[in-house]
Amino acid sequence: MESTRTSSFVRSIAALTVLSISAAGCAVSNDSSSGKDGYDVAYLSASAANTWLASSREAMQKVADERDVTITEFDAKFTPGLQSKQIQDIISAKKYDGIVIASVDGVGVQPALENAIKAGLDVVVLNQVIGKELDTAEPQVPGVAASVLSPPLKTGERMGELALSACEGVVPCRVVYLYGAKGTPLDSAQRTGFDATIESNPDIEVIAEGEGGYLGTDQPRKTVQDILQSHPEFDVLVGTGDQQIRGALLALDDAGKKGVKVIGVGGSEPAIEAIKAGTWYGDVAGVPGDEGTQAIEALIAAMADGTVTGGIDTAEDLPNGGLITQDNVTLFAPQWKG
Repeated sequence: MESTRTSSFVRSIAALTVLSISAAGCAVSNDSSSGKDGYDVAYLSASAANTWLASSREAMQKVADERDVTITEFDAKFTPGLQSKQIQDIISAKKYDGIVIASVDGVGVQPALENAIKAGLDVVVLNQVIGKELDTAEPQVPGVAASVLSPPLKTGERMGELALSACEGVVPCRVVYLYGAKGTPLDSAQRTGFDATIESNPDIEVIAEGEGGYLGTDQPRKTVQDILQSHPEFDVLVGTGDQQIRGALLALDDAGKKGVKVIGVGGSEPAIEAIKAGTWYGDVAGVPGDEGTQAIEALIAAMADGTVTGGIDTAEDLPNGGLITQDNVTLFAPQWKG
């Protein structure tokens, strides 16, 4: 639980080297001379317990504190359908000026968001696509002011590129693939991108797959333990989140399994440290802090004067296309704890 711009992340890298509402009810005045905005914002989180989204939330709060914006968080706990009800409650409250949403169900929540926009709320999409097109960061719901995310199909392609590199010279190259939540639009799109990319090497075979979740190490550890029972020999393990890789490595250590190249997604603190140490092959970079900052800034602009920011692909301008390896890891700084 993974837009066009030059993020603060990229600016920091450059310095070092030249990483898913109009007022509704009573309007609040905006005093531009004081730099205060005075808005109430509803933040709909897919999961408050997810450490990636927690980093985005922290970044949003920093901006909110500077701009007199109050953020109220609604936790969906990864429960499909709950956010549609939350949106209706937000509309009925007639308190909020805008919504930032990290979606649980990017297709199912769309009608509720359309109702929110009709009710006069400004909306910004964070981290997860809302709509059916999973290869773009552009907003797909009419009236959405901005969409800040890395398209999941492209994330899958980046995972595939790292797998191609890890499998170079390995014949055959046996791969284990960990979904976060198999069957969700996010995970399906990532797998599609991954499969399309590794097709260029016929020696790569995905011999097993499982679910690792997005909430810690227990589930992926158990999943990989089970996989090892039927597939004790493999060369590469790929996970759609860094949490999965941390859990997978625990299972591999438990089994005394050495030499497996692991690839994650997120560019977290554990990933960066492990890549530097050589115990983690590679990672697809992520910038949840930048995502949160850009999302709340886009929403404030929309609430202030109707500015439409559009799509912001948060991985587009990262070094090496966001592919972290031991050769370039020093160019990346983590923005979450993993």
